[in-house]
Amino acid sequence: MPSQIAYIKRSSETLHDVAGDVITLLKQAGETIGVAESLTGGGIMTAITSVSGASAVFRGGVVSYATPLKARLLDVDTALIAQHGVIHEDVARQMAIGARNVTTINDEPTTWGIGTTGVAGPSSQDGKPVGMVFIGIASPSEALALGPFHFPGVRHHVRQATIMEALAQLREILRARSDKEVAEPA
Repeated sequence: MPSQIAYIKRSSETLHDVAGDVITLLKQAGETIGVAESLTGGGIMTAITSVSGASAVFRGGVVSYATPLKARLLDVDTALIAQHGVIHEDVARQMAIGARNVTTINDEPTTWGIGTTGVAGPSSQDGKPVGMVFIGIASPSEALALGPFHFPGVRHHVRQATIMEALAQLREILRARSDKEVAEPA
């Protein structure tokens, strides 16, 4: 009798692939991006700038690892932080808005902002478990908070999963908008 072999679906897509897609979609639309990171510590910015041609769309960002910097540099509401801590959907949303604002150049707003906040470990923070993450994505028309995500593994795995998820979520938003524009010609 033949043995049953379990099929495990795998993706060979890399972080560089996803970041490359984001850069391409932003270039095609003539748009820009800024980033505000906490637990990812600059990993999203590293992924974006690893792609050749990123300078055409990437404005810069802030690593606001310390809680007071989220309020001071990104204008995250201090009352929100006092009530809920920094691992919260509205903090991620406000970080994404702050990323757009802080990377505005000569009164030309940055089109997209990404914000990440969560617990990478090794221990919980603000009563939130290791692996809990929120991602904010802001555009001129709206600011979204995605999550909570619960990424398994040690610190490195949580951080890498957050970086990949943030860029993949933005890519899907950009693709959906691009597909809609193709389906509805002006």
